[in-house]
Amino acid sequence: MAAQVKKRMWKGFSPLTKRRWANFKANTRGYLSLWIIGVLIVFTAFAEFIANSKPLLLTYQDEVYFPVLFAYPEMEFGGIFETEADYTSPEVLELIRAGEGIIIWPLITFSYNTIDLFTVEAVPEPPSARHWLGTDDVGRDVMARIIYGFRLSIWFGMTLTFLSAMIGVFVGATQGYFGGGIDLFGQRVVEIWAGLPMLFIIMILTSLIEPSALALLLLLLLFNWMALVPVVRAEVLRTRNFDYVRAARALGQKDSIIIIRSVLPNAMVATLTYLPFLLSGSIVTLTSLDFLGFGLPSGYPSLGELLAQGKANIHAPWLGLSAFFTMVFMLTLLVFIGEAVRDAFDARRSAS
Repeated sequence: MAAQVKKRMWKGFSPLTKRRWANFKANTRGYLSLWIIGVLIVFTAFAEFIANSKPLLLTYQDEVYFPVLFAYPEMEFGGIFETEADYTSPEVLELIRAGEGIIIWPLITFSYNTIDLFTVEAVPEPPSARHWLGTDDVGRDVMARIIYGFRLSIWFGMTLTFLSAMIGVFVGATQGYFGGGIDLFGQRVVEIWAGLPMLFIIMILTSLIEPSALALLLLLLLFNWMALVPVVRAEVLRTRNFDYVRAARALGQKDSIIIIRSVLPNAMVATLTYLPFLLSGSIVTLTSLDFLGFGLPSGYPSLGELLAQGKANIHAPWLGLSAFFTMVFMLTLLVFIGEAVRDAFDARRSAS
């Protein structure tokens, strides 16, 4: 039965696609890395249900509540405040118990921004049963910040990589296809722009504007797109003189249609092999800016900010080591995936 389902799934794919997928699977560590990173992305996508200071579900006086999804005022549970209930407060917990309530908590009872006011030792507190990886220097749970920080880093990196690829492919394809003065002018602009000190310019700009995730994304996008331009340009310069491209041009097809249908499919092979490495570079850039204090605002869960705390608190090695090994693990998986993608599109390789 499973073999028939698999056969039906592959029916619509070309032999070339099947061969590339077989080559990708033949790279065991890359294929395994893809599964691991996919599971982690899905796992961290539900971070609010894994690490949160709000219960998943509670009952109070025969009523069912879902605090993780909805905000309830403290008055709902017999309190005196109209603001949202603080479920970490002993008073609120006592009110719920008085109403014969039952509370179901997430696996980790702290969110990335929850400050634990009842730590046993001085912060940063070392790892314990309450805080698996300890707390940072303000009492926030390190494990929760890593879960949320991983999600933020991977999604920020994928968004930046996607937008950079769109711009880089467009610019590289335009230069390579039309050539001549357009290519010459475009190359000079790219060379001048690439020669600018990206990190220092971003640091200056982030200090002048109000920090936010969108602003940082746009600032990094100003420089990140250039990585794919030489790759796409070289492939398009080679492809534009193929016979089928000349035939399409002779038949009077529009340049935009020729580029999309006839030229880009060949150029995208080199682009796709480069994307995992571009993604890892985007994550490193974000972490570096956060480490230097010029990245995301302090309210965001950031691996770079956790590394900075580890540097400032040498006596608390769990801070720096937790963020360090998280970054190493994430980037290693992405590099292995990149190697597998490169093997998949290598025409000289065979899965057999």
